[in-house]
Amino acid sequence: MTCWYEGPLAAFDTETTGVDVETDRIVSAAVVVQDAAGTRPRVSRWLVNPGVPVPAGATAVHGLTEEHLQRNGRWPAPVMFEIAETLAEQAAAGRPLVVMNAPFDLTVLDRELRRHRASSLDRWLDSSPLLVLDPRVLDKHLDRYRKGRRTLTDLCEHYGVTLDGAHDAAADAQAALDVVRAVGRRFATRLERLEPPELHSLQAVWHAAQARGLQAWFARSGSEESVDPAWPLRPDLPAAA
Repeated sequence: MTCWYEGPLAAFDTETTGVDVETDRIVSAAVVVQDAAGTRPRVSRWLVNPGVPVPAGATAVHGLTEEHLQRNGRWPAPVMFEIAETLAEQAAAGRPLVVMNAPFDLTVLDRELRRHRASSLDRWLDSSPLLVLDPRVLDKHLDRYRKGRRTLTDLCEHYGVTLDGAHDAAADAQAALDVVRAVGRRFATRLERLEPPELHSLQAVWHAAQARGLQAWFARSGSEESVDPAWPLRPDLPAAA
């Protein structure tokens, strides 16, 4: 029997105007679908004109200028509809969705849906919830005492995954998917008996514990920075932009 990490997986990634899920906007997104390890992926891409200024700092990360997005990007409302519909299709097919740092990408999509579609991501997933695999959460739990950063670039280097074109949504989605397969293989004895629904629930627990640990570290360092324990989607704020 094929283990989940060798079977069908999808992956989702966004590039944005910044790092605040409540106010920043999606400028590009991609969904990568792979039917089995080693097979040719199917890639869906979106380019968005966010309708707000694109800070130079964001452009420096993903290379998408405000001028380019105004000229080539689509308006957000139909794009958010298509992205949500695509993710709902993956959920209905029972295909696990890989999302690196899921509380960011899924929450920013949820806020965009609320902003432009008067909807929410959960409403698209009423009949079939997402089964999320977050390489960051998995790696931190399974190899918790390893020192060093755990960005996607770091994880790719650690697990021997090629990342061509970092901060391109499709490239990042494919790399995150490959990292999850590599994590599955490396920790097969701990993961192979867990089915994606059970693993989804466990990651919520693991992420909350990781958030508490990071919060405690901030406190010891004298920082007032807070860490949200919610995973894979942060709850809506009443005053969200």
